[in-house]
Amino acid sequence: MIALEKYHLSEEDEKKAILREYRSLLRALKNRLKKGDKKLVRRAFEIAADAHQHMRRKSGEPYIFHPLAVARIVADEIALGVTSVICALLHDTVEDTEVTLKDIEMEFGSTCSKIVEGLTKISNVVETKNTTQQAENFKKILLTLADDPRVILIKIADRLHNMRTLESMSRDKQLKISSETTFLYAPLANRLGLYEIKSELEDLVLKYTETEAWEDITKKLLETKRERTRYINEFIKPIKEELEKNNFEFEIFGRPKSVHSIWNKMKTKHVTFEEVYDLFAIRIILKTNSEREDCWKVFSIITNHYQHSLERLRDWVSAPKSNGYEALHTTVMGPGGRWVEVQIRTERMNEIAEKGLAAHWKYKEGNAGQESKLDDWLKHIRELLQNPDSNAMDFIQDLKRDIFNDEIYVYTPQGDMRILPAGATALDFAFDIHSELGKTCIGAKVNYKLVPISHVLKNADQIEIITSKKQKPSEDWLKFVITAKAKSRIKYYLKEEKRLIAADGKEMLIRKLEHMKVSTQSSNLHEISNYYKYASPQDLCYAIAINNFDLKELSKFTVIGDKIFAPIQEEKKEIPKEESQEDYQKALPGKGYELVLFGESSDKIAYKLANCCQPIPGDDVFGFVTSGEGLKIHRTNCPNAATLLANYGHRVVKAKWAKNKEISFLAGVLINGIDDVGVINKITNVLSGELKMNMRSMSIDSKDGLFEGNIKVFVNHKKELDELCRRLEKLEGINKVIRLDAE
Repeated sequence: MIALEKYHLSEEDEKKAILREYRSLLRALKNRLKKGDKKLVRRAFEIAADAHQHMRRKSGEPYIFHPLAVARIVADEIALGVTSVICALLHDTVEDTEVTLKDIEMEFGSTCSKIVEGLTKISNVVETKNTTQQAENFKKILLTLADDPRVILIKIADRLHNMRTLESMSRDKQLKISSETTFLYAPLANRLGLYEIKSELEDLVLKYTETEAWEDITKKLLETKRERTRYINEFIKPIKEELEKNNFEFEIFGRPKSVHSIWNKMKTKHVTFEEVYDLFAIRIILKTNSEREDCWKVFSIITNHYQHSLERLRDWVSAPKSNGYEALHTTVMGPGGRWVEVQIRTERMNEIAEKGLAAHWKYKEGNAGQESKLDDWLKHIRELLQNPDSNAMDFIQDLKRDIFNDEIYVYTPQGDMRILPAGATALDFAFDIHSELGKTCIGAKVNYKLVPISHVLKNADQIEIITSKKQKPSEDWLKFVITAKAKSRIKYYLKEEKRLIAADGKEMLIRKLEHMKVSTQSSNLHEISNYYKYASPQDLCYAIAINNFDLKELSKFTVIGDKIFAPIQEEKKEIPKEESQEDYQKALPGKGYELVLFGESSDKIAYKLANCCQPIPGDDVFGFVTSGEGLKIHRTNCPNAATLLANYGHRVVKAKWAKNKEISFLAGVLINGIDDVGVINKITNVLSGELKMNMRSMSIDSKDGLFEGNIKVFVNHKKELDELCRRLEKLEGINKVIRLDAE
């Protein structure tokens, strides 16, 4: 893992260092300071320094370095103003010190206290099946998005500094914090237009979750830097000359793609570092007032020199992304037959691309109505948040899908453009226009053709919604709508429908109780619903209304006065109660415990290896306490790891493999290549002859001169599997060998 420098500053040096950080924060704020602001920032700094004076970070440095660093990111990298800097300085005070929200309100006003409240974690949530503390905190963060997006921007700055200083944390904390970052903060930064921060967050996550891959790619990027620079200069030369000839004011440069995006390409396309063709992008930034026109002129100059790929043209100048991002992207065939991505932006577009939301507001002030895309998006978020579902997990998943998915652009019959997440259906579109339209939707015409409400929309579709007053939302609708707005409205209508039906059942129940001379007070209704295991009296009344419950059953009950008592059950069966925080706590080993997998018999904790990622010795792993299935061991790069660690971090158990244990594990590889005579013989020769491996099964299928198959083998360690993949890839005619994850 990454080597850690020991902290060694004296008290005197610490004071000087804190003062240096504070002064550099003021310098970053210089152009935004109005009269009296400096005093306020100084006061916030003093309160924070005083409140945190006896606290230290895991690295050993005084805690105040953290709020100062977060405030610096807020001022420098997100370009927010004085209010945000004050809140960043105070963001941990209410949670960790004696300072209260009332104190902050008295000193800095209600806006600051509201933002700091939004930044303070909820700590009194009891875990149930539907929620955890982390989920509630994520929900709280998302709920602030529509009220004051500054809460989220400061939260992202806080997370960025935590990720930058993550090496001093324990391994399980590194995994938990990295997973939360992947799950929520990186997609949020991306959605709010903070591309630089999003890339850095993703790179830092990779550094701690896939350390080997991160080190390998970083090393290779350094090794190929000289060759890359030479190629970029060769590519840029003719374009630069022509842009100068046409009197453009511009900057042009090449920049490497982020480590994470290179790794992602290697993983999804199953290619090696050397085979990733677009390791860098060329960026052209124009200084101009005729933005659209000049961007297209530059595009024309580039395509005069290099052939461009029609499929790879992205025009976000005519139709900006919903987070305000504008640019022209194209991919052209450069010298030596290499594809090169070119991004064309103006200075304004570039600032919005790098500073996101904050830059958007800056330009909006100067030009009313210039960009309503982001405002539309925030308005859309407000609508989604009006009736957040009580289940925090569902709420976050729906909202994540809705606001972090790729987008499609569709049109109303009048030609108005709407932006929906990819995979949205005609019914999602109807709800996006208006809740009433969604509620009564019976079908749609997409590009003048009649389609069902479940029809999945494509880019540039034009949709006309067909309605009927007789239509009612049904439970089935939830299976195919994907937007959070549609889901929450459908759930709301279904609840309403159920409430109305239950009202009829309640009347029938009241008549029966009155006949039995029993009071209709709520304690009597609860007595009946509890006995028959209904979640609430409303559920009981609903069951009566739809004939799922026979009122004759009440004859079993005893009436004393005007009260009703349930019959005594002879054999009281244990009702399985919903697992609570305590149940998980009992199953969790003590703090700091590390489970040794396949260690000595002293390890009494039972565990299973997860099927979703099939860990083998040598893999980086963690234990996770599930509800009902005990402890499961997952790889840290398991597809489900981010969600588990982000939402249930407190259920994670540190785990490592026992050393020198010769236990066989079943693992699989996927293999493809050219179907040639003797190819199977070559593969089995490597397996059985050279590596002396025990093979369980092999299935190969060939078609049109190519073959694909999988091999299941028993291995003692990840090194053996890696060696197998390496040797098989060296064979003539073999194209790719990839480890199989799931069964």
